[in-house]
Amino acid sequence: MLIAIDAMGGDNAPECNVEGALSAAAEWSDTQIVLVGDEARLEPLLINKPSNVTIRHAGDVIGSDEEPVKAVRRKKDSSMVVAGRMVREGEADAMISSGNTGALMTTGLLVVGRMQGIERPALAPMIPTLDDTGVLALDLGANMDAKPQHLVQYALMGSIYRSKVHGIAKPRVGLLNVGTEPGKGNELTKEAYPLLEALQGIHFVGNVEARDVLTGSCDVLVCDGFAGNILLKTLEGTAGAMFSLLKEQFSKSLKTKLGAAILMPELRGLKGKMDYKEHGGAPLLGLSGLVVKGHGSSDGNAVKNAVRQARIALQADLVASISKEISGK
Repeated sequence: MLIAIDAMGGDNAPECNVEGALSAAAEWSDTQIVLVGDEARLEPLLINKPSNVTIRHAGDVIGSDEEPVKAVRRKKDSSMVVAGRMVREGEADAMISSGNTGALMTTGLLVVGRMQGIERPALAPMIPTLDDTGVLALDLGANMDAKPQHLVQYALMGSIYRSKVHGIAKPRVGLLNVGTEPGKGNELTKEAYPLLEALQGIHFVGNVEARDVLTGSCDVLVCDGFAGNILLKTLEGTAGAMFSLLKEQFSKSLKTKLGAAILMPELRGLKGKMDYKEHGGAPLLGLSGLVVKGHGSSDGNAVKNAVRQARIALQADLVASISKEISGK
C-alpha cells in the first residue's frame, strides 16, 4: 500500500511529518510512504532515508488561516492538493494531512471526490472513554450545519467503520442530545431520532447526553459539526486544565512532590489514555478515497499513529465497504 503525507501541513511541519513517516516506514516495511512538499526543505531531514520513503515535490503550501475554497482552487501545486490528486488518480491508497481542516475538507470534496450517495462527508475522530473502548464521533467539525438525513448517513458510516476497523460486531449508535427522552432536543435531533430508530443495519440506542460520552455509553456518537466540535474542544480543554491543576497541586510541597513521584506511572498512563496523539487522526468518511485528518499540533508519534490508522482502514477495505452499503450495490 502507498500512503501520501502532506509534509507541509500542521503546526510542526515539516519536521513532525518526516519524523512520523520515518518511524512508520521502519515499523511497516510493506508500506510505501510519499512525503508531499517542498523538496528543498524535506531532503535535509532525510539523511538516512529508507527505501520505502520518497518525496513528491509540491511547491506551495495552504496556510492555517487561508479561506479553504479559494486556497484549494488557486494553489493547485500545494502539498495538500497534490496529495489529494494522488488519491484521486490512484497513485496513492490514502492521504494524511495535519493542515487546515476546512481546506482538507474542500480538497476531499473537490479533488478526491465525494462517495456516491453521500451528501456530506464527516470528520470522525475517536474520543477516549473510561472503559478504553473509545467512541467514534461524527461529525466533529467538517460541516457546521446538518440535515436529519445527514445524521442518518453519519450513523451508517460510523457503524461500518467501527465494525470493519475495530471489529465491533454490533456497534451501539447514539445521538448527541440534551436529554435521553426521544422528544428532547432541537428540530434537527427531533427529526433525526425516528429516522435513526427505523434505520436498518445499525443498533440505535437513543439519545446520549454529553456528560455520558466518556463513560462508554455508545460506540458511535452522531451529531452535527457545530455541536460536535464544541464537544471535542471542551473535552480537550478540560483534560488540559485538569492535568495543569494536578501539576500545580503536586508541586506545592515536598510531601506532594513525593506523592507525585509515587503516582507518576499511573498519571502518565491516565494522560496517555486521554491523549489524541495515540489515535493519530480522524478519517473523513464519505469520500471516494481514504483521507485522514491529523491534529494541527501533531508530533511525530501522532503522524506515525495516523499511518497505522490508515493502514488498518485500507486492510479492512473501509471505503469500498461504506460505498457498497450506501449504494446498495
